[in-house]
Amino acid sequence: MENLEKQLICPICLEMFTKPVVILPCQHNLCRKCANDVFQAANPYLPTRSGSLTSGGRFRCPSCRHEVVLDRHGVYGLQRNLLVENIIDMFKQESGSSSSSRPAQERKEETPMCDVHKDERINIYCVTHGVPTCSMCKVFGAHKDCEVAALDSVYQTKRTELSDGITMMVGNNDRIQGIMSQLEEACRVIEENSRRQKTKVCEKFDQLYSMLEGKKREMSQKVTAEQEEKVNYIQGLTRKYGDHLEESCKIVERGIQTLDETEMALFLQNAKDLLKKMEEASSTAHLDKVEHGYEKMDHYKVNFRRERQALSSIDFIRDDDGEDEEDVDAGAAEGARTVSGGAASSASPAPPNTPQQIDSSLSPTMS
Repeated sequence: MENLEKQLICPICLEMFTKPVVILPCQHNLCRKCANDVFQAANPYLPTRSGSLTSGGRFRCPSCRHEVVLDRHGVYGLQRNLLVENIIDMFKQESGSSSSSRPAQERKEETPMCDVHKDERINIYCVTHGVPTCSMCKVFGAHKDCEVAALDSVYQTKRTELSDGITMMVGNNDRIQGIMSQLEEACRVIEENSRRQKTKVCEKFDQLYSMLEGKKREMSQKVTAEQEEKVNYIQGLTRKYGDHLEESCKIVERGIQTLDETEMALFLQNAKDLLKKMEEASSTAHLDKVEHGYEKMDHYKVNFRRERQALSSIDFIRDDDGEDEEDVDAGAAEGARTVSGGAASSASPAPPNTPQQIDSSLSPTMS
């Protein structure tokens, strides 16, 4: 019976369930009055009528913290647990019959006795010191000058205070739980916003990378175009000198053969024409010559000092800056034009589709 009585205790008022008993969706039970008290504490701003909430709301089960959502009938919309009510009635009947059959001495032992007057039961309450005591302590003992009250009246008062305190704590716990839920939601929103902004920042940097790669490719192509032009010219000139060398070698070979000629008349006939060809072959005036410094490519100069300063100053803009996306893109394009024209301080830019020309003082003389 004692274990059964523990199962019939309301977790709010800490007494045996008072009918009507309502069952929550989580299968825990409450007195309807206690459920209404918890509901009002959790929803202090909902309209009430005659001490009861008249519209839907929510509160948490004091046993498992499960959230209970009510309809427009409030706690009166919760289902009554008739089985528990019947068990309570049966338990009270059994308890009544058992208590009536107990010996008087056993019932007497259940009442606490005074520590000072061993034979006196504690039957009054000292209001001054806030402790229960016996009548002898009031008449002859330490509480003779104190204000006292009946145990049952103080018992009901303290029980009401404790029940109200529990109800208030349950309401506070629900409010704290709501604040915690809001904080968790704020953390989730912060993480989501941070992820979105980091994605935007990465996209902007990717655009800068793409722009820099494009300018690097464009400027490298200019250098490559002049390189190919110069190399092709040198290679063509090399072939011309090679042809001239081959012709000179043939003339030398004919000269050696002519020296072996023993017939003087024939020798003189061949020597005149051969000497003329040797004279022509000895001259390279008809061949182009590469001027000094023609191989240099250092006229393609860049100076990224301003660009480095601009990149090092990259940071987030403030809301009051008023700078929109188009302004940012225009500034980036202007910076890219500055990068591509970094050599403007030392040389004028060449047309975009033709290799940069070499200074006229370094150009070879074409035949």
